[in-house]
Amino acid sequence: MSFRSKAYWKQARKPMFFRHRMNDIKLIKMVQKFACEKCRMVNKKLGKMEVSKGFIQIPAKSRDELIGDLLMPFKTFVNGEPARLDNYGRLWSPLLKDKFPEGGWIRIAKTKDGYQVELIDMRESTIPTVGQNINTETDITSRAFSLDQIKTMDDKLFLKAKSIGIYNDDILETNVIEKNSIDLIVTSPPYNVDIKYGNYDDKIPYDEYLVFTRKWLTECYDFVKDDGRLCLNIPLDKFKGGHQSVYADITTIAKQVGWKYHSTIIWNEQNISRRTAWGSWLSASAPFVIAPVEVIVVLYKKRWKKTSGSRKSDIDREDFMAWTNGVWNFSGESRNKIGHPAPFPVELPRRCIKLFSFVGDTVLDPFLGSGTTLIACVETNRIGIGVEISKEYCELAKKRLEKHGELFQQKLM
Repeated sequence: MSFRSKAYWKQARKPMFFRHRMNDIKLIKMVQKFACEKCRMVNKKLGKMEVSKGFIQIPAKSRDELIGDLLMPFKTFVNGEPARLDNYGRLWSPLLKDKFPEGGWIRIAKTKDGYQVELIDMRESTIPTVGQNINTETDITSRAFSLDQIKTMDDKLFLKAKSIGIYNDDILETNVIEKNSIDLIVTSPPYNVDIKYGNYDDKIPYDEYLVFTRKWLTECYDFVKDDGRLCLNIPLDKFKGGHQSVYADITTIAKQVGWKYHSTIIWNEQNISRRTAWGSWLSASAPFVIAPVEVIVVLYKKRWKKTSGSRKSDIDREDFMAWTNGVWNFSGESRNKIGHPAPFPVELPRRCIKLFSFVGDTVLDPFLGSGTTLIACVETNRIGIGVEISKEYCELAKKRLEKHGELFQQKLM
């Protein structure tokens, strides 16, 4: 190998280096340009109102890419024709009225002069659809749901049907749920009152229980969309192991994590077991005061008004009037009948789902237990995801879902 001076290398290799460097920079810019162009478009399914009125609702999840920092409302163009975008992110144009079929998939792309909208075949699409990053043929107005957005190859997957997925996993450690993908969480976590669960210690010091609560509330906060909600069924207070204000403590922790408080529903179970503890009987010395109710705390992530999803509700007037009354009266569930130490009745998640989510939304229960929330999802045409640390209870949930097989119109795995 011959000796080369520093001057030689400066003169001989500098041009070649910079030629390669410039080529690298050009390639990076090309990739960035392609990625930018691709992220500035989104696929979505048209609803009946959009078709008949002549507007397109820009998905909340895509507003940063399609609207950016522009102040709404403003005038724009759709396919070269005058249009306007209102305060609610709706793109209005006479061109859009009855132009596309109801239920049809369209692609909205940001252009230099406004927006380009075209009808597409979702089977050939590689552009992300609203609320997910994969292709789908989901029909949110029927039972032809899909769980393609759920990681189906994960070894934690216990059951997958068209609209239901169960993961045998720990909610504190799971990586199978995408961030910002969940519309509604309905759950009842362990109460820490020494209930005999399969492989969870339900009798830990109260301060450790609150640490555990903070961890799972933080995880779930990341899972929900910005307009996502949480319906949390917990006791008002507890007496085993010392009197504790469970409802107040958990609500405070949830707010510290980032959840915003909306309201509290009182659930009068009507079948609380007969009392045996009175404290000081017929005496003011030390009487026990026990409220035979549980609560459902309703929380949300960033904004209460829900703009994502199908925007199709399936609740009738009578139920809406009754359920927006903050006291719900219906019986609890029998643990002997279900085979789980702390089941809640299907009526509880069914009401929460119909009142706080749209048809086709994705609902998560991070403490699935006997699978009640997923049964309610099937009955209400929602996509349901359940995470359960106990394999025994995963099997129990599967068996219960199989009994509701006629509601699936499909074969469960």
